[in-house]
Amino acid sequence: MAEKLKIISLGGLNEIGKNITVLEYGKDMIVVDCGVGFPEDDMYGVDLVIPDFTYLIKNQAKLRGFFITHGHEDHIGSLPYCLQQVNAPVHVTPMTGGLIKLKLEEHKLDQVKLVTHKPGDVVKAGCFQVEFIHVNHSIADAVCFCITTPVGKVIMTGDFKIDPTAEGGMMDLGRLGVLGKEGILALLCDSTNVERTGYTPSEQVVTESLDRQFKNCSQRIIITTFASNMHRIQAVLQIAHRYGRKVAVTGRSMENVLKVAAELNYLKVPANTIVDISAIKTLPKDKIVIVSTGSQGENMSAMYRMAFSTNKQVEIQPGDRIIISASAIPGNEKAISRIINELYRKGAEVVYEKSEGLHVSGHACQEELKIIHALTKPRYFIPIHGEQRHLQIHAKLAKQMGMNPKNILVSDIGQVMELSARTCRVNGTVPAGKVLVDGTGVGDVGSVVLRDRKHLAQDGMLVVCVNLSSQDGSIISGPDIITRGFVYVKESETLMEDLRLIALDSVERCQKKGARDWATIKSSIKNDLSSYLYKTTKRNPMILPVIMEI
Repeated sequence: MAEKLKIISLGGLNEIGKNITVLEYGKDMIVVDCGVGFPEDDMYGVDLVIPDFTYLIKNQAKLRGFFITHGHEDHIGSLPYCLQQVNAPVHVTPMTGGLIKLKLEEHKLDQVKLVTHKPGDVVKAGCFQVEFIHVNHSIADAVCFCITTPVGKVIMTGDFKIDPTAEGGMMDLGRLGVLGKEGILALLCDSTNVERTGYTPSEQVVTESLDRQFKNCSQRIIITTFASNMHRIQAVLQIAHRYGRKVAVTGRSMENVLKVAAELNYLKVPANTIVDISAIKTLPKDKIVIVSTGSQGENMSAMYRMAFSTNKQVEIQPGDRIIISASAIPGNEKAISRIINELYRKGAEVVYEKSEGLHVSGHACQEELKIIHALTKPRYFIPIHGEQRHLQIHAKLAKQMGMNPKNILVSDIGQVMELSARTCRVNGTVPAGKVLVDGTGVGDVGSVVLRDRKHLAQDGMLVVCVNLSSQDGSIISGPDIITRGFVYVKESETLMEDLRLIALDSVERCQKKGARDWATIKSSIKNDLSSYLYKTTKRNPMILPVIMEI
């Protein structure tokens, strides 16, 4: 029987972030992107969410390489975790490679082979041929891939938009048109902005808005934006130079990206424009711009620390003009508004309204997506990179473009899509899901631990300590009650005494029945206390009986 091409998303479907897609044919397999997701509000203490790599580890012998579309965290962040368990070359463009190199150094992964390519290059990986095609996005050096497989060509757009005035030139639509004429088996396309009609505005709009903010401003200017948005930082450098201001940078990710971009000549830094952050104290207010991280209100980011007066280098002064040149990633709105309120409280002027044109998205809106569909004319279409609503709306858009609904596959992570020149269907699943990273622990926080953390966060805990005699099982001391996050003990002495008596009664009842095993005693204490607490306080703390034999 003829082999089929398998396409498996291990992340990036029904979620934003954690993008990773496997293409497999016979004895060969390649992986496109390897990103992280960010923890949701109820994932207490979790730092990062990474994909489940079980399938890659199991098929290590087939793995011919990783291909990375661009250097954003949701496309490169999981690489260090994956490459500790599997080994394969990583194919990148220069800017993406520079950012990945920093990550690998941090994780002490020196053995990884990073191979750099430019748009137009074609890489052979087993039975696959991967062509790098230039696209526009909010980071330099983004590409999409045309992957030639034994059953046909597959286009994976990565994140993109069409920006005719972009630095580095417009997305290579001509090449996509040529490939479309030759025939495309499947298109896997970014769905992030599919809900928005029209076109995504050009980065040029932001440059003009920033210029307006600098013009006739006699105050100190502080700008926060995404560290990876090279074009935006380039614009800030040029505008600052034009108005005779020096630029200081604060925030680790911003410093890292600037270092990589300057080394690779992606940033043209006007002479004597960048100064060390320590120099800001000696310069007049109207001669300084501070570029900072923290546009998403992240705790511990440079902007957060400025707002809450814990930044050693920069102190917010009344009259500072603070420009937030980014839009909130869904879920971050609360954190950002906290920072904005705090900045206003310190007497700063905060410019963040969308109407000011201070941010444009890096993702394509409906009309741009239609252009890609029209140019590539794929036989099959698989929407990726979005939550369920994005995937469904994108599927609808493909139908409007005249595609047969049977040829559109809305998949889920772990589902195996099998494609041949004439058929396309879902056939089985592979292990996939979320692996949680907490500090140095990878995957040791599972659903049980999370459930406990949630329970502790919502209701607190209660520990009951009892010492029993090893001779006859009688109570030597206790029960003692210790609580954390449940009630303030000094104000609840009556409740504590009631709980102590109930626990005592529980143990004595077990002894009368002749029950000596700890499990029975613990369960009896737990049940009695739990039902009493719920009746009297309507609360449900975690109850931990501790029994010791002396």
